Amino acid sequence: MALAIFIACYVLFIFLPNRRSIVAVAGAIVLLLVGAISPVQAVAAINWNVMGIFVGTLIIADIFMESRVPSFLAELIVGKAKSTAWAILFICALTGFISAFVENVATVLIVAPIALALAKKIRINPVNMIIAIAISSNLQGAATLIGDPPSMLLGGFAKMTFDDFFFYKGRPSIFFAVEIGALASFFVLYFVFRKFKDKAPIVPIEKVKSWVPTIVLVALIVALALSSFFDPGFSYMAGLICMAFAIVSIAWDRVTNKNPMIEGIKSLDWDTTFFLMGIFVLVGGITATGWIDVIAGHLSSLIGDNVLFGFVLIVAMSVALSAFIDNVPFLAAMLPVAIPMSHRLAIQPEVFLFGLLVGASLGGNITPIGASANIVACGMLRKEGHAIRFMDFVKIGLPFTLAAVAAASVFVWLVWAR
Repeated sequence: MALAIFIACYVLFIFLPNRRSIVAVAGAIVLLLVGAISPVQAVAAINWNVMGIFVGTLIIADIFMESRVPSFLAELIVGKAKSTAWAILFICALTGFISAFVENVATVLIVAPIALALAKKIRINPVNMIIAIAISSNLQGAATLIGDPPSMLLGGFAKMTFDDFFFYKGRPSIFFAVEIGALASFFVLYFVFRKFKDKAPIVPIEKVKSWVPTIVLVALIVALALSSFFDPGFSYMAGLICMAFAIVSIAWDRVTNKNPMIEGIKSLDWDTTFFLMGIFVLVGGITATGWIDVIAGHLSSLIGDNVLFGFVLIVAMSVALSAFIDNVPFLAAMLPVAIPMSHRLAIQPEVFLFGLLVGASLGGNITPIGASANIVACGMLRKEGHAIRFMDFVKIGLPFTLAAVAAASVFVWLVWAR
């Protein structure tokens, strides 16, 4: 029953992407009703530390976006660029930087209007620019613990702190793999925009409403880095810190901008919040009933003793599936599988864990439906009257993804396969 419910929910995620939170929560409730998992097990299956990180950073990102600091920086970069091509590339780089600390969809909503304004000024089609912003956001979201839900899932499962995303067990960690992938994919974007050699027009500098949210975000990053020393097991502190900073941000916003707290709370991405909670319970159901070990055993028998084949298979499968389905349920289900597989092959589990994150996070860049940021970006283009076809996205997303995944995967293999 646990496996059947999980598969049914997974199929519905594909065909009902706009109802994914309802499907996940309904699946969790059915698991409880049929007795596949007890209420105590369901509550324990939810990683409350990860939920605290997600909701807390969501609140801070929302207030940071309203401060207009990201837009100010983007416009400043456009004005300094020597050509339109470099202005677009610098905007993509800024998008990636912001996305390493702010949820991907929020990052696209922050930066995309600047690109649209630039496109109108120089009278070019903004489709490729917005696609580049979306996929740059998805790429860098995997670089840090607070960048995107898949990173949070990895951190929660592997007990990786904020610092562990930079150096883990004395070795360069996932951050450097993502940055090497970003460097490789940068050349793809340069090839796409190389023909725009004219000087980019100076965009009027937008006024910053307040620098306080920026200071709060920087302080949060520092606090998370320091928390690694006090909570090395990644059990509770990161979530508490994010929620504490979120409360401070809400209070500041209420006092300074007179915004009603209830309205700010209502506007948050509660759909993804409940979706994550439901996914935790669904994965907890197939874990408690032993299906994770069964899946790991089948994959291990398929791989045999060929570790490199296993790594390539994991990454390729992650990329292919994440191009069309939500990477969160896939990653949540596969992370527990990676540990017993690595034990059977007598290798570092990080080889498979990091390979899964790279493949699942970057695979969504191939198609317009592979990631939430892509869907939002396409919606913004349609709203502006620009039609975007499936293959328009794939023409940029596919080479971008292949370059980034190949470079990042080689790094993971060379560093962690020993």
